Amino acid sequence: MPKVLAVILGGGRGTRLFPLTAFRSKPAVPLGGKYRLVDVPISNCLNSGIRDMYVLTQFNSESLNRHIVRTYALDPFSSGSVEIIAAQQTFTDTTWYQGTADAVRQNLKYFRRRGLTEILILSGDQLYQMDFNAILRFHRQQKADVTVSVIPVRREQASSLGVLKSDATGRITRFDEKPTDESVLDELAAPKEVIDSAGFTDSERTHIASMGMYVFSSGVLERVLEGTDATDFGKEVIPNAIGSMRVFSYVFNGYWEDIGTIKTFHSANLALASPCPPFDFYSEKQRVFSRPRFLPCSKVNASRLRSCVLSDGSILDESEIEESIIGLRSIIARGTAVRRTVLMGADFYETEKNKTENRRRGRPDIGVGPGCIIENAIIDKNARIGEGVSIIGGEGRQDAEGEGFCIRDGIVVIPKNAVIPAGAEV
Repeated sequence: MPKVLAVILGGGRGTRLFPLTAFRSKPAVPLGGKYRLVDVPISNCLNSGIRDMYVLTQFNSESLNRHIVRTYALDPFSSGSVEIIAAQQTFTDTTWYQGTADAVRQNLKYFRRRGLTEILILSGDQLYQMDFNAILRFHRQQKADVTVSVIPVRREQASSLGVLKSDATGRITRFDEKPTDESVLDELAAPKEVIDSAGFTDSERTHIASMGMYVFSSGVLERVLEGTDATDFGKEVIPNAIGSMRVFSYVFNGYWEDIGTIKTFHSANLALASPCPPFDFYSEKQRVFSRPRFLPCSKVNASRLRSCVLSDGSILDESEIEESIIGLRSIIARGTAVRRTVLMGADFYETEKNKTENRRRGRPDIGVGPGCIIENAIIDKNARIGEGVSIIGGEGRQDAEGEGFCIRDGIVVIPKNAVIPAGAEV
């Protein structure tokens, strides 16, 4: 893979994931207890032998930049690297990124490499495991100019994705970005044999959708971007290229989830705690890398755990944990029940001096205090949950915001650094 360059898009404002994106970009959002979303595409590249990567960042990028710098210091004696390109104003361009295609266009000068054969465009906020060798082989065999990675989806998902149709060879003949018209969705429905050939047994999958992942042959990316005002790959670049270039679809038959909303983030994390998770962190061939933190082992005192992920450095005292993700340095006091919850943990351990000072000010310790009940929630890092607090989410709860919390899609979200006083009910 020395002639393949990967460009990972750092995402926009991430409004649908707010408040998880209040202090960080989407790719920097914690995942699975100890990882971050950006670890997924970077790890897929490393496992595929791609060691030359750029990450394009713009909004709330400080924590993402810090994570990448601390984590991905590759071998100094090889040519591989993971480099960050932050949005910048120059003499030739004074605007910030206007979309995915515009972000790439503004940085084309960095992607011109001698002997480069393909550029792989990836999203920084998706959950999947893919060997990129397969899509690159397909791209070369088809002598394609552009290859779009696609996956069969349900009809209700199609309106939020780019939906396409291909001929028998896989060449794309039509591409509609986020179609909402029912008649258009009817026209874009894929034949059953196409869905079956992709290896899916789910009869509810009716459409073929783009995963937001593209392979461009060397030189093609510049041809489709330079001299145009296109800002988005799905809305403009791919549809415009279909008529004049060889644009193909590569069908991916594995697990894939676009982490775009609070609901999908919550459900995708909880799925990791199931007995047979769809995303496998335990695969030796498709390892997921992240920053080593050298934390102590977790300590569990007289607690009951069922279908949960317990991360390093946590302390659980006479508590009950079910179907939940317990993040780094989580502290859960006695008599507390946590169910169907993503608890992100903490960035540090409080010293006794800090605890004393915070208690004097009426602030609970970092973590979850004694006698709490937490269900269907996301507790962001460094949150302070006082004694006897009740946080109950679930279907039927309307979207709302209050002091130290917000509710989205029935999920109660406690933002980073929030304080929930003792006895509160959310």
